[in-house]
Amino acid sequence: MFDYKLLSALAAVVEQAGFERGAQVLGLSQSAISQRIKLLEARIGQPVLVRATPPTPTDVGRRLLNHVQQVRLLERDLQSQVPALDEEGMPERLRIALNADSLATWWAEAVSGFCAEQHLLLDLVVEDQTVGLKRMRAGEVAACICASERPVAGARSLLLGAMRYRALASPAFIARHFPAGVRADQLARTPALVFGPDDFLQHRYLASLGVDGGFEHHLCPSSEGFIRLTEAGLGWGLVPELQVRDQLERGVLVELLPDKPIDVPLYWHHWRSGGQLLGLLTDHLAQACGQWLVPYQQ
Repeated sequence: MFDYKLLSALAAVVEQAGFERGAQVLGLSQSAISQRIKLLEARIGQPVLVRATPPTPTDVGRRLLNHVQQVRLLERDLQSQVPALDEEGMPERLRIALNADSLATWWAEAVSGFCAEQHLLLDLVVEDQTVGLKRMRAGEVAACICASERPVAGARSLLLGAMRYRALASPAFIARHFPAGVRADQLARTPALVFGPDDFLQHRYLASLGVDGGFEHHLCPSSEGFIRLTEAGLGWGLVPELQVRDQLERGVLVELLPDKPIDVPLYWHHWRSGGQLLGLLTDHLAQACGQWLVPYQQ
């Protein structure tokens, strides 16, 4: 039999990225949560954590975290059927990984009503849409939104639609770098904006225009900051259409190559044994996301 106090300690340390914060969440001392982790490791005969900053789960630790995530959701189903089991009456907290652009645009409106209706709290982990699955693989989240269709073992994926990105820059930037008009081959020779080292959207965009090779770029790991830098003329960037409709209407930002957007598919990944709550959220997103996302041609 599993000792779920020990498993909860493991989950808290990983989810809170440290022993001290994990202990605070559980109302324990740092020494007590450390002892629980050591006891768990003694019982299974191998380490469950790599003691780094932040601590990361080992392979067996990831399998245990996957189990904890699913047990939490299944316990909620049982509590809804047998209310006496819910001693604290606390809302469920669902840990989800999603990309910053979704968080900055459609996500809040899509889930607001659902969270209120289901008495659900969210613990959101921001990851680039190309790497969100690593959080599920590590057992750190119950679901994620990413650009990859193939789910990890034990999970399902659902295509929600696509976010449409457009290559934009400020009028001053365009006047400075493209006085004779924008040509695709010039883009690689002008400063660009990239969200982070895992963001290859600009590379894909340039390749779709027949432009290969590297390009100079700033790194800006903030969705809102990305827009501010683009408006200020530091570089050109691929920006979600949802996020800049007002700037486009006012002429604060201008599309470099009209009618040449790039669509990024967004897949919702969730554990198969995730319980009723995760199933309800999946159904809700499937019905609601068409308001913000465009159809994706696979």
